[in-house]
Amino acid sequence: MNEALDLLLSTGRANGPAVMTGPNHAQLLSDIARQAMLERHLQPEFSAAALQALERLTQAADPTGPGLQDLRRLSWVSIDNDDSRDLDQLSVAEALDQDRVRVRVAIADVDALVRSGDAIDEHARINTTSVYTPAQVFPMLPPRLSTDLTSLGQSQTRIALVVDMVVDAAGALVGSDVYRAVVINQARLTYRRVSAWLAGSGTPPARISDQAALLEQLRLQQQVAERLRRVRQANGALRLASIEPQAVFDGQTLRDLRPLDKNIAMELIEDLMIAANGVTARFLSSRGIPSLRRVLRTPERWDSIVSLAAQLGESLQPEPSALALNALLMQRQRSDPSGFPDLCLAVIKLLGRGEYVVERPGTAVPGHFGLAVQDYTHATAPNRRFPDLITQRLLKAALGVCPSPYGEAELAALAAHCTVQEDNAAKVERRVAKSAAALLLQDRVGERFDAIVTGAAEKGTWVRIEAPMTEGRLMSGFEGMQVGDRLRVILASTDVARGFIDFRRAD
Repeated sequence: MNEALDLLLSTGRANGPAVMTGPNHAQLLSDIARQAMLERHLQPEFSAAALQALERLTQAADPTGPGLQDLRRLSWVSIDNDDSRDLDQLSVAEALDQDRVRVRVAIADVDALVRSGDAIDEHARINTTSVYTPAQVFPMLPPRLSTDLTSLGQSQTRIALVVDMVVDAAGALVGSDVYRAVVINQARLTYRRVSAWLAGSGTPPARISDQAALLEQLRLQQQVAERLRRVRQANGALRLASIEPQAVFDGQTLRDLRPLDKNIAMELIEDLMIAANGVTARFLSSRGIPSLRRVLRTPERWDSIVSLAAQLGESLQPEPSALALNALLMQRQRSDPSGFPDLCLAVIKLLGRGEYVVERPGTAVPGHFGLAVQDYTHATAPNRRFPDLITQRLLKAALGVCPSPYGEAELAALAAHCTVQEDNAAKVERRVAKSAAALLLQDRVGERFDAIVTGAAEKGTWVRIEAPMTEGRLMSGFEGMQVGDRLRVILASTDVARGFIDFRRAD
């Protein structure tokens, strides 16, 4: 571990003159994140060659040329987090006859500036994803690209790939297409404001409060998203709640970890993106182009899920069934709403992780067990995920814009690499989140907390406390404990550098 990190751990301050009144937790956590990334074969910094290549990019891609539709007149909007500037997609909806809705998703043409094989692309190819840690985001692409030149920023003219879908009253996709177009983001909206308005608990987003057309098409987006969601749920899509603690800073000082709750607007965008990713996968297959599919295989640990259900007094059939599992989840959400997120966390762990595989036209690949869809790729976040940038290049090849830069063997190698690096990035994010929690708890060793068991297996028993919201290992008194059991624990020790939090049973 480097000397600067050692100093931060011992003093809570960074090297150099003391210019802050509180501890520099942000710097400490950023240093821990960099170290964790290097250990996981991720690059926290851009190379000199990538930065030199960036200097040569001075403006966004030219919005003229053959094969580009002009869709600047449409009421495109982006909906994202309050502080997001790397805007990958826009959406717009239009009412048609027979209660059908036409919804378009515009995806930033990142490939127009990030060329396959250049130094910037090489960094993205190594990391394969942006890494999100409590104190710092390590972007896949340099911020001047991802937050400006390749971002679909408000009022900016940009090139995009458009996924065009027509959805009927029953939620069936009755028409689709993919093409390139010129678009303008008419309003940069946030999940928080859009969700409050759609739920009836807030006023319309300020930027469009006086624009009836924009408000109406937001309502249409919500309607079509709900239709699409109902169809997926009828096919067995899992309705899982997740607890994602978000760091709360006061300047450079970490104050808390609070859960981020999914809201209506987040679900709206999620539903539209799932549909757009399905259209993209089928479009490539129809053109005879190999694609990078995102799959979640039928759970190998289904027997453990069955055992988990039995611990709760529920039953599941011995053969894996997304429909049966979702029915159980909905039952538990009604009967034990407070314990539902923790049950979901246990189920997510047992489902296993998703992976990338190559789909060759005419061959079958696994679908996505959790989403209950057969055809699924990642295409809607090319500023943040390398598989999406790969898919974008394959789409442009299918559209005749340029030849594909990838052969099947290279695609297969990239699929395996992206799977590994995505897992590494997730481990870094969890590691630094645990370091943040250990940082908040380091002066509270010996205190008692209410806890709930979130994992119980041969390799260890894990519990979660509420404030700050975090998991730790139960080092003693775990005999007979099962997922969902509630107990009192004593904080036994913390290790900020390694992200270790250990508890022992209080009674």
